[in-house]
Amino acid sequence: MAPRANWKGHLKIAELACQVGLYTAASTSSRISFHTLNRETGHRVHRQYVDQDTGDVVEKEDQIKGYEVGKEEYVALEPDEIAAAVPDSDKTLTVSAFVPCEEFDDVYLDRPYYLVPADRVADTTYSLIREAMRKRNVAALARTVLFRRVRMVLIRPSGPGLLATTLNFDYEVRSAREAFADIPELKIKGEMLDLAKHIIETKRGEFDPTQFEDRYEEALAELVRAKIEGREIKRRKAPQPAQVIDLMAALRESAGVTQPLKRTGGRRKAG
Repeated sequence: MAPRANWKGHLKIAELACQVGLYTAASTSSRISFHTLNRETGHRVHRQYVDQDTGDVVEKEDQIKGYEVGKEEYVALEPDEIAAAVPDSDKTLTVSAFVPCEEFDDVYLDRPYYLVPADRVADTTYSLIREAMRKRNVAALARTVLFRRVRMVLIRPSGPGLLATTLNFDYEVRSAREAFADIPELKIKGEMLDLAKHIIETKRGEFDPTQFEDRYEEALAELVRAKIEGREIKRRKAPQPAQVIDLMAALRESAGVTQPLKRTGGRRKAG
């Protein structure tokens, strides 16, 4: 477990409470990162904020936030004004409701955290909450102030612990209806659908994240190694997407079928 929690507080359900900590469940810190350099000197460069009209450098203590209300017209907000608008955190994940695990929409899930008991005193209450939720197959909806923002959090049993995922607010989630508005309603049936189902069946597997390959990171690592070792850098060509002209022929080729599928006992089999 990470030596330092991202957040510490209490998980509270009615009169039940236990001290807990949130630990980042997914991090990008292991990814390859770059600094920006001066091409001529090889020295690192640093960002500076400049006044867009005068060109003068604006030091950090002179920078404030502004909300644009019109073209080049802003409402200026001082740091203490913004801080005052954020509710004080009582360091409590207060559960407001329990929902069936199958009811929440994945599009609302934001960032996952491991929610763990902060000390041995909390173990019994924590385990009781986890097991009761597991038996009822429910997730808890809780509210708290995280990183200066009021956040809704979805808490679910996960192995021996609890997984807490911050949620997007409704206004942050774009409409699925608008995104899918131009997709025509097509009736897919017959051999075409049978072939597609057959392909899916032959490709059936298990969810195993250890088998995922981050080819971009691998390519960057190889590029860095090549530069260090003075090797020639070979540019990789992007694969050309195949042009599917005959959908039925492509389906049969993908399924390894040369003849139409034959139905047996209400289902079809490869001919």
